Amino acid sequence: MKRSIVEKFYIDEEDSGIRADVYLSNIFSDLSRSYIQKQIKNGSILVNNSELKPSQILKNEDEISVNIELESEFRIEPENIPLDIKYEDDVMLVVNKPSGMLTHQTSVEKTGTLVNALLYYTNGMLCDCNGLYRPGIVHRLDRNTSGLLMIAKTNDAYEHLKKQMQQRSIEKKYYAIVSGTFDEPTGTITADIGRHPTKPEKMAVVINGKPSITHYKVLEVIDNYSLLEINLETGRTHQIRVHMSHIGHPIVNDSFYGGKILPVKTHEQVLQAFSLKFATPFDNTQKHIETGFDNDIIKTLNYLRCKK
Repeated sequence: MKRSIVEKFYIDEEDSGIRADVYLSNIFSDLSRSYIQKQIKNGSILVNNSELKPSQILKNEDEISVNIELESEFRIEPENIPLDIKYEDDVMLVVNKPSGMLTHQTSVEKTGTLVNALLYYTNGMLCDCNGLYRPGIVHRLDRNTSGLLMIAKTNDAYEHLKKQMQQRSIEKKYYAIVSGTFDEPTGTITADIGRHPTKPEKMAVVINGKPSITHYKVLEVIDNYSLLEINLETGRTHQIRVHMSHIGHPIVNDSFYGGKILPVKTHEQVLQAFSLKFATPFDNTQKHIETGFDNDIIKTLNYLRCKK
């Protein structure tokens, strides 16, 4: 049976600066990048109703129009995976995603993701503003970063939450354990972030990158390591990991960005999104949701304290 993909996407600040074919292969994770490039070249995918090139760099507020016909049926299977729900109302959820879980499926992994679990829990009642591939997803966390994620059940709720993110009125705080100690108890990192010039799978501090601001506070010093509370003023891809590596304090066990590997088993980087402040859609009630240390933080702190 043939299926059609007829969708529109609006590029937000977080996704701007990415090649078109890379962005679309992330969105349509069951399609190969070469297939997407072919669809772009034959005019099935447009930007702002004009011709798009696979290597074109997408900009904030670009409109991507997709009209593709495929042979196979697409379906994300709902799965009965336990969820740690910290807040829920009629139009949204806040879920505490564990380390090691993908937010949504990829071309390789199609099961066991947060989206699979959410589809089961909500009986499919999730917004489709992000398309069929990322239902309900307002913002993302890396697989190996745990913590709080806002999920939209309705399209109106998605637009309300996304607008807050664009206006930077949502406060997101993280815990991280990094190498080294700091001269001052608080600090701010201001360094532009963009795609790595030779390794497109990575981000880096680059000239002409997007303005990026990270605030940090030292909560505890153990030997030559520091537990930080981090507050993001901007929300770039891999921002905390890139900024901490840039100033010589990479996150422990973050092999991707040069973190020191400790003999304690964690899901890569020891990083947790532990706090969210936002206004609920429509009634604008201020909510502050927090969660305690995750297992990776606890195990790493215990190891460092015993080692001291």
